Amino acid sequence: APSKPSNASACRISEHGTAMDIVYPYTRIRKDFGRPTNFTESGAQLIFHQPPDPHQATLFRKKKVSEVGLQSAPQMAEHEANTIRYVYESRGMLHREGGWPKDIDPNEIDHTDRFRKKVERDEAFHGAVVRLAGMSESYINQNNAIDIYENYFEDEEFDYSSEKPSARQVSVFRDPNATKRTATNIAWHPEQADHIAVAYSILQFQAMPPDLSLHSYIWDLQNPNRPEQELVPPSPLCCLQYNIKDPHVLVGGSYNGLLSYWDVRKGSRFFESSPIEKSHRDPVYKVQWLQSKTGTEFASVSTDGQVLWWDFRKMAEPMESMTLLNRNDGMTLGAVSLDYQPTLGPTKFMVGTEQGISLLCNRKGKTPQDKCGAPYPGHYGPVYSIQRNTFHSRYFLTIGDWTARIWFDDCRFPILQTRFHNSYLTAGCWSPTRPSVFFTTRMDGTFDIWDLFFKQKEPALSLPLTTSDVGLQSMEVHSSGQLVSCGATDGSVMLLKLSNGLVAQQPNERNGIAQMLERETKREKNLDARAKELRLRAKQQKHEEAPRVPEMSESEMREMEEEYLRQVGALDESRSPIE
Repeated sequence: APSKPSNASACRISEHGTAMDIVYPYTRIRKDFGRPTNFTESGAQLIFHQPPDPHQATLFRKKKVSEVGLQSAPQMAEHEANTIRYVYESRGMLHREGGWPKDIDPNEIDHTDRFRKKVERDEAFHGAVVRLAGMSESYINQNNAIDIYENYFEDEEFDYSSEKPSARQVSVFRDPNATKRTATNIAWHPEQADHIAVAYSILQFQAMPPDLSLHSYIWDLQNPNRPEQELVPPSPLCCLQYNIKDPHVLVGGSYNGLLSYWDVRKGSRFFESSPIEKSHRDPVYKVQWLQSKTGTEFASVSTDGQVLWWDFRKMAEPMESMTLLNRNDGMTLGAVSLDYQPTLGPTKFMVGTEQGISLLCNRKGKTPQDKCGAPYPGHYGPVYSIQRNTFHSRYFLTIGDWTARIWFDDCRFPILQTRFHNSYLTAGCWSPTRPSVFFTTRMDGTFDIWDLFFKQKEPALSLPLTTSDVGLQSMEVHSSGQLVSCGATDGSVMLLKLSNGLVAQQPNERNGIAQMLERETKREKNLDARAKELRLRAKQQKHEEAPRVPEMSESEMREMEEEYLRQVGALDESRSPIE
């Protein structure tokens, strides 16, 4: 324990009373140094007491209380300014030939040849050629030494299975008209990946203003500020499609049922249109180019229940027509979507109707029942999109009501189905590069990416592209699978770029998804067979349990008839029973 203070404790106070030093000397035996400290409880002990100084009290002054607010964050001001928007135009110049002297006519071959020979004989010409050749040779050697456009890892295969699905918005193309219209259809240029054609229309008849613009546009992806070319139809376009063999030709279906085609090399106005009496009676919702030798044939569908085949070289009347009939009840079905895959045959195609029924049709069928195959019912609303899988052509996708469904040709029930969403589904399509990926758009402005190879119950990625009051109406994927364009009800078209994991095919993906689809098909067929067996068994059981009517002879029936007539007073006693 520490030793007690000795009596030598001292206290020193200065003359002015402002400084005070208190010293406590402690003494301890040397052998006690380094020993552990042992504290004990003890009472308080007054060591020193200093009374107050009256002189210091006279110097005390009471300060007036004041409040001061301090803010540690710096003060900042927010300002907004709208910059001037510059509109860019693409222009070009073609320089064929020039620089001739005034006395030489470039159109005269003799004059130009004579002048060339004169220049080539000049000694200064040879010196200039030798000097320029030496300079060009060094630049050519540099270009040959390093190829700045070379892809170094082109042959290597990368595994993107562990990459998280993602997509980013690249650009937005807005309808330049004051009256906002719906982007009803989008078509990619078959050769140039930087051009899209967009059809604009208002599908609500009562919502059409009298000054509604009829123009649709072709956009250059590098210039979203202004469309590259206008397309002027006779009526607002509901659908639009590029010709695969001749990309300068487009065909479109109008709101009033007319079919028109354009040659962009000859201007913005339509080149020729079908007559009103030979066209559809309702809006044309889909057009599709067909496989033919000339590459000039296409098909169109409408809600009037007609499928028309055309040749744009002769738009006076359709080549052929077919009425969509439901073979179960004979009712005419209105078409809103169309899919044509030449791999299944040049005469087979699929149609989605506004009654929620999908039809597998054959153009060369002999009877109406052969032309319109067995229906695929299931949707509670119009089938807005229908498309076959690129890798497994016997499976197709339908988009309608609140769900997306996958079907098999020989099964009348969907083998796979998404959950019911809170808003309507408006469009959908398969990925051209991956057999397990498909895309859907919703009326609440959400873009969903489904990857069946990864998960089946929910989308792999959901992106809200617009606000909830602006829905997505159309969608189209480029053949490379990297770019996706989505059209909204306010006329804007969003361009998305997908991650490599959603584009590159995964190892063993094609075989894996084929086995999964085949397994689901067998399951649905087994369930269907079991349901038919139960219905047949219930029908037989009901027939066996039905009460049997006792059989009566002819004489008993005659006696009962006479008894009945006698009771009602209509029996003539004079007549014999034989009469």
